[in-house]
Amino acid sequence: MTTLAASVRKAEGAPRASIRERVSPEEWRLRVDLAAAHRYAQFAHWEEDATIFNHFTARVPGEPDHFLIKPHELTFGEVTASSLIKVHAKGPMLGPDQHVNAPGFAIHSAIFNARPDVQASLHLHSFSGSAISALRDGLQVYTQDGMRLYNRIAYHDYAGVANPDEVPSLVRDLGSAWNMILRNHGVIALGPDIVGAAINLGAMIREAEVQLRLLATGAPLVQPPAEMCEASAKIFERSFLAPAGPEGKPEWQAILRLLERADPSFKD
Repeated sequence: MTTLAASVRKAEGAPRASIRERVSPEEWRLRVDLAAAHRYAQFAHWEEDATIFNHFTARVPGEPDHFLIKPHELTFGEVTASSLIKVHAKGPMLGPDQHVNAPGFAIHSAIFNARPDVQASLHLHSFSGSAISALRDGLQVYTQDGMRLYNRIAYHDYAGVANPDEVPSLVRDLGSAWNMILRNHGVIALGPDIVGAAINLGAMIREAEVQLRLLATGAPLVQPPAEMCEASAKIFERSFLAPAGPEGKPEWQAILRLLERADPSFKD
């Protein structure tokens, strides 16, 4: 555990040794998975150079009005299960005095309050996601991996740094979508669990990178037939919404093994 993360916990009055003891087994499992999602984004270079200004959040099991968010001061590589902060989605606006990024709180509390089906919300300012957010036609689907996103991305026009006044329009534009591009800003991926949100985020970032590379070639592009894209999207959708089995989803278990080999401190 980094000195910085420990100091944030101390400021909260929550010593590391007491966190696991004070929460339910379900919340602790969520904390480990959410910390793992942060590390995976760093490992995959999704976070890139946004330092502390990206946010991954998850609703607390058994406490639907609460969610977990990283301390504002921490980079993704410093986040651990114990360092995550529990906040009230319907409570007053939080900010740096509570070790919470105010725009991050505004965005994620709005989503959790409006969408009870959402259990995890991941927001990034990655290079590729930010670049796609500034293209007039947004994210286009060219590959099979990206077809899960076909006609399933919401768009929200830029309205300055996120704040409570933006909440009504953000919620309206999101609707029932599981993926959103914030124009001139970045991307948001939602999920019925952390696994689903992480898979959604990965699909968005990879397809954005593919699109940017294809556009850079200047060569004619092959757009898959609309009916094939829709059929593939529905297959992905069924899998995405399916509940995990007793051992969890195999893809997530593989990611956890990868992270444990690289640096198991996210479980602290």
